[in-house]
Amino acid sequence: MRIKDQALWARTVLQITSLETMAALAGLRRAAVGAARAPARLAAAHVPMLDQRREKHVDVPHEAFEPYKTSTTGVASAGESRRAFQYVVATGLGVTTIAAAKVIVTNFLDTMSTSADVKAMAQLEVELDTIAEGKNVVLKWQGKPLFVRHRTAQEIATAVGTDIKDLKDAVNDPADSDRTKDPKWLVLLGICTHLGCVPISHAGEYGGYFCPCHGSHYDISGRIRKGPAPFNLEIPPYKFQGDNLLVVG
Repeated sequence: MRIKDQALWARTVLQITSLETMAALAGLRRAAVGAARAPARLAAAHVPMLDQRREKHVDVPHEAFEPYKTSTTGVASAGESRRAFQYVVATGLGVTTIAAAKVIVTNFLDTMSTSADVKAMAQLEVELDTIAEGKNVVLKWQGKPLFVRHRTAQEIATAVGTDIKDLKDAVNDPADSDRTKDPKWLVLLGICTHLGCVPISHAGEYGGYFCPCHGSHYDISGRIRKGPAPFNLEIPPYKFQGDNLLVVG
């Protein structure tokens, strides 16, 4: 095909394409105009149209939720009940803790206190009517020998009439009135103040007590009069309960 024929063919195709495009555009324009005029024609022909606007429906029955709701009074009472329960639990725990602490402290103090056997040894009760006048009994108090002597009137007079200047130990309760609470009863620890021996009753040069180990002589009031012992016999703590009971310790 020659060049002139090719150019003519190209112009022909271009013109056909342009005509088709113009026809398509005209069809679109007519469709748009027709769509715009359709509501007016439908209205004139009394044809009903669908309204796309949304309406508010107030006449639709709604679900009743009242049975599922808890009343305000119920909520308040439930809250008060819960708080009351918490108070009761807290109070119970507090009381239990205090009681447990008391038991622990009491048991701890009991372990530090004096045991029952030691308490039993701490005091000694002596029935005085079992000791005849002029007799001396030897008892045991806290592991130590104890002398309880029922003195006669002559022994009391001798003890009271002793001159303190004649005593070897004039410092540790030298007067007989300082060594007895009742002149008839003399209560002493039976331990020699020299080396801890146990003196013998109704012996020695003064009729009181005599330690044969090293020759210490004590008078009728337990005062050292002769020998190596430096001090008078010791007086334990004691008291009278009634007329017939002596409590030592």
